[in-house]
Amino acid sequence: MDRLRGLEESVVVDAPPAVVYRLVSDLRNMGHWSPECRYVWVPRPPVRAGSRFVGINRRGPFLWPTLGRVTRVRADGEFVFDVSAFGLPIARWGYRFEPEGTGTRLTEFWQDLRTEGRRAKAAELLGTVFAGTNPARRIALNRSGMHTTLERIARAASEAAATG
Repeated sequence: MDRLRGLEESVVVDAPPAVVYRLVSDLRNMGHWSPECRYVWVPRPPVRAGSRFVGINRRGPFLWPTLGRVTRVRADGEFVFDVSAFGLPIARWGYRFEPEGTGTRLTEFWQDLRTEGRRAKAAELLGTVFAGTNPARRIALNRSGMHTTLERIARAASEAAATG
């Protein structure tokens, strides 16, 4: 049976899309929201398509770096980046921003990029060794992490919208 290679979760945020986009597209905030990401270093903020960044992640005793590259930046709808480790593609992460009532439907999505031959097997092995997570378990961890991340972003965006 093939494993699931993508996830998508949404939440409605009590803030306009521009506010939500501004917070999410500042990747330095990700360490505050994600249960695995601890820190993001962006050499030349603000990010735009093509910008690169470094993420430091931790889950329990496991600590691992990732390299990221922003691939899509659309303030009116989408923010997407790819992450790799040790030169191997790992995942695509993204956010969509859609007006809903007086707020925003914020959707976070994840796509597994470990899909091709030996490079995919090597990336899966690295994920198991460095992140302590095999590909089958990664789905459940990402789904849980997405819920947490979206709740934290929603709270921060609501506060930002309320304070102006």
